[in-house]
Amino acid sequence: MEIPGTTAIVSGAGSGLGAATARMLATAGANVALLDRDLALVEAVAADIGGRAFACDVADAVSAEAAVQAACEAFGSIRIAVNCAGVAPPARIVGRDGPLPLAAFADVVAINLTGTFNILRLAAARMCDLPPLATGERGVIINTASIAAFEGQIGQAAYAASKGGVVSLTLPAARELARHGIRVLTIAPGTFATPMLQGLPADALRHLGEAVPFPSRLGEPVEFAELVMHIIGNVMLNGAVVRLDGALRMPPK
Repeated sequence: MEIPGTTAIVSGAGSGLGAATARMLATAGANVALLDRDLALVEAVAADIGGRAFACDVADAVSAEAAVQAACEAFGSIRIAVNCAGVAPPARIVGRDGPLPLAAFADVVAINLTGTFNILRLAAARMCDLPPLATGERGVIINTASIAAFEGQIGQAAYAASKGGVVSLTLPAARELARHGIRVLTIAPGTFATPMLQGLPADALRHLGEAVPFPSRLGEPVEFAELVMHIIGNVMLNGAVVRLDGALRMPPK
């Protein structure tokens, strides 16, 4: 798919992987709608790249529908959707205060899994009505999982379960939407230098980077964005989950 002049929506675009993706799409000539719960944060990114910012709680049907509708009204039909919104609060199943509150588990699943499906379904519905491009495509949807979906660590039960759901969603969604010319893929990043890790001490960040076989460092958000760009341009990529982790396999803790 050619990017210039194409409308793209990016959730979680206020920081980290989403912001880097939005920036790279804008640089490539896309009309970028940036979605995030933190409107002030995402407005700053949008102003910097010439995009449009929209407040969006991906886990809420009404909020997401309004944001996607507003994006379409601002830029026209969506052909690219990138799901980057997510949370990763560490919590043990049984901690010092007893079992993990069920609401805490449900909140993580609501944002990471239900939120991903929410944007996917809304974007796909609009893509289905578009004329096909020369490649036969009508659109491409790229979700974000994590290597925790495969090697979840202690304290990551909710996060790993939610991202495992995103992984499992990929193939059935790609199969169902194939007849419409809509591709669906998922990127599973390893340890990246994003706001999710900003609260860790410098020694802990260095240790995380050194654990990566090669390159032995934390991933950069721009490297995630580069993979998004390749996926968009390569029509043969579909229904796959692509690990972006420097060959890292997480230990139990």
